[in-house]
Formats: sequence, structure tokens, C-alpha cells
Amino acid sequence: MAEAIVIHDTFVIRKSYPVPVSRVFSFLSEPAKKARWYAADSETSTADGMEMDFREGGIERAHYRLNERTPFPGAVLATEGIYQDIQQNRRIVLASSMTLAGRRISCSLVTFELLEGRDATDLLLTHQGAFFEGSGGPEMRKAGWETLLDRLGQSLSD
Repeated sequence: MAEAIVIHDTFVIRKSYPVPVSRVFSFLSEPAKKARWYAADSETSTADGMEMDFREGGIERAHYRLNERTPFPGAVLATEGIYQDIQQNRRIVLASSMTLAGRRISCSLVTFELLEGRDATDLLLTHQGAFFEGSGGPEMRKAGWETLLDRLGQSLSD
């Protein structure tokens, strides 16, 4: 039997932040705030920019240039998505694709759900993906989202 050329995977990450739902939603929906944690430089890349038209049907784009700490120094990692559903302070759904050096490596549906607790907001991120050759697979993507959501938590406390 032939090896699958597309890996389908779903993962869920739950984070709790000691701030109101409206604050978390603002860091997901306002371009300047989202750029602080999502389109920021990291140990492995330099942010090359981010565009965000936060409305249903609006587009979000982010570009990163990978550095020498990766197997692809100098390559551009780009994401482009379309907002599918937005419910103020409750939910955001984004359908997106990712390219590496101009080659599509995955397509995803990412859902952010915000649940208000007594003293905190729980963020539930559900990532449903189709991973193509060269993507690094779902484990790498999950690790990336865990890092991003940790950076979101740091930005929320600033």
C-alpha cells in the first residue's frame, strides 16, 4: 500500500489567562496587539510583516524569514488566511495555508474559543490541518502554537 501523501490531524490546546475575555479577544482581533505576540521575532525567525483585515471574509497575512538555527536559513515562511466566523468575545475561525520558500506545506482551520471563568479566561484553540510533504507534520505545528500562545500570555500581562 502506498504511503499517504497528506497527513490529516486535529489537536486542541487549552490555555488559561488571568485577564477578562475582552482583553484576550482584543489581542486576537486588533492588528497592533496581535502583531506583538504573533508576528514577532523569535529564536528561529525574523518577522517580515503582518496584514490583518479583521472581519468575516477579511484576510490575514504574516511573513517570517528563517535564520541559521533552522534547516532553511533565509527562506520565507508565510501564512495567509481568511476569517470565516467572528463572534465578539466568544469565537474566531480562520481558514489558512502556509508556504515555505513559496511552496505550500499545509492548509488549516483554526478555531479560537474564549470561555469566561471566575478570575480568568480559558482559550481553547482547535487546529484541524492537512499537512503536505515538507511541513514537519502536526507535532511541529502544535509546538509552534504552544509557543505562540505562551507569547500571547506574556503580552497580556504587559
